[in-house]
Amino acid sequence: MEFYVEEGKELEQNCSTLILPALSIGNVGQLAVDLLISSLKAEKIGYLDDPNILPCVGNDAYWPSPPGDLTLPLEAYESSSSALTLVQQRSPVVKGMMVEYAKNLANFASSNGKKHVIILSSLDFGRWHTIDVSSGLQVYYLSTSNIDGTDEDCERLGWNRLQEYNPSQRMWKYLNTLAEEGSTLEEDLPFEELGDEDYYPSLPFAALFSCFKAKGLKVTCLLCYCSEGDNIPEGFHLAEAASKLMGLSQNEFHGNEAGRWIIPYSWKSVYGPPADISLF
Repeated sequence: MEFYVEEGKELEQNCSTLILPALSIGNVGQLAVDLLISSLKAEKIGYLDDPNILPCVGNDAYWPSPPGDLTLPLEAYESSSSALTLVQQRSPVVKGMMVEYAKNLANFASSNGKKHVIILSSLDFGRWHTIDVSSGLQVYYLSTSNIDGTDEDCERLGWNRLQEYNPSQRMWKYLNTLAEEGSTLEEDLPFEELGDEDYYPSLPFAALFSCFKAKGLKVTCLLCYCSEGDNIPEGFHLAEAASKLMGLSQNEFHGNEAGRWIIPYSWKSVYGPPADISLF
């Protein structure tokens, strides 16, 4: 992985927290990072080039001008006032290369002075065993603060640890081995069949969690359950959770009087134009 800094810019040393998405169902992590970048008016400082990410290119996702400013698969932004670095990922990882990609990102974070990594991602609603919709959307977390994945700050905010996390479970142990020993043979599993208990550690957030952890960094995963479709509400929910965890104040956001969030420019065409009401 190579990091290319834009001319005249550099990584701020005080930005010791890194926020990034782990691609999953509904793209909720990417939506949340979009909101944070837009609302904090984070400045693009460069992009990352990794052979394990599929190439793509598009128009600027956040601002309509200047024209011709392109968006690439893996970009880095900074909000120096909030001491945050944000990485946005816009295309998927090559099949079978998730651990290699996670290692490269972990090397980037550790070599650039990051101390805390916050991973935003989503989980398949169909896998949710203890369903409680009485309190609305819920945030689940996973942290390296303790061996069992718990964290005092997250508990204080009313979030529940991901119950399915078990560091002694075979797939989590295998991920730790890959992250620590340098092997990347993801497809050569030491067991023949995968069971339900292997689902969560097989997701992208788990590979990122394990590889950042292997570098000695503090890692917090913020997760929510969703289904495919319009997951903008879940994106707002995760972005709000990240801002609470970081203790960001209202003054650090640049929204209008109606709220602190700035809707990214690219969201105007996420689902196309509304239906013609004359059809109904």
